[in-house]
Amino acid sequence: MCLGIPGQITEITNPEHKLAIVNIGGVKRQVNIACIVDEQHPPEKCIGDWVLVHVGFAMNRINEQEAAETLQLLQEIAQSYT
Repeated sequence: MCLGIPGQITEITNPEHKLAIVNIGGVKRQVNIACIVDEQHPPEKCIGDWVLVHVGFAMNRINEQEAAETLQLLQEIAQSYT
């Protein structure tokens, strides 16, 4: 089973290598965005996009509502272990 964590792209650090900074719950990580870019949606247009991140890759774009719902569920799961 794979788990994708929602995050928002805040910066493109290397468009040639398709690397970006993603904010995941206040933690910023560099991720590879190669899976979500194409000629119609190049790296520079990805800033502000919400994405699902898995093992350092943005696997696909999601909307802000989906991201918020998923983050809320993950928070509830984490609280159930405390």
